[in-house]
Amino acid sequence: MHTHQHSSSTVVAHRCVPAAVSCQAVVDVPLSGVDVRLGISIRQNAVSGVEVLGGAVATCSPRDRMAAEVVRQLAAYFQDPRQAFSLPLLLEGTPYQRRVWAALRAIPAGRTLTYGELAQQVGGGARAVGNACRRNPIPIIVPCHRAVSITGLGGYMGETVGAGLVLKARLLSHEASAKMQSQRGPRTE
Repeated sequence: MHTHQHSSSTVVAHRCVPAAVSCQAVVDVPLSGVDVRLGISIRQNAVSGVEVLGGAVATCSPRDRMAAEVVRQLAAYFQDPRQAFSLPLLLEGTPYQRRVWAALRAIPAGRTLTYGELAQQVGGGARAVGNACRRNPIPIIVPCHRAVSITGLGGYMGETVGAGLVLKARLLSHEASAKMQSQRGPRTE
């Protein structure tokens, strides 16, 4: 099935053969101005990868319970980015990369830190932090989009222009709008 239902508050998945055979699910990213899908990989009953795929890649329903839980938590995040992820992660990388990824997970939605600020927390330099962000196998769940350059957005998934940077900007905008709504408090008529 290749029907494309798109909603601003749900992650849509359909039954099909996934383009990326190693993915246990492929879901839409329901942000305006972004035409990408996320391929979810599970190993040892933990999230081992989130791959950003082109919008032409067919979506695919979760193949197992863990993939279904990842899809559920992504949908909750896209509805309200203050929703924290509580998933087991299989993060394979150097000790330094894992320290950077842990620091990224501590940045709350709606906030950013520069690569240099992260470097002060974990040691090393801003470029080393940027390289660890580039190698992050689980973007969005490990929110490398919250790391920015001192002069702007910086890069995203190894790109400094193009679709990756558009996705980073939309993720940050999505989180910032939710933060502003929560600061205003409940609406009264």
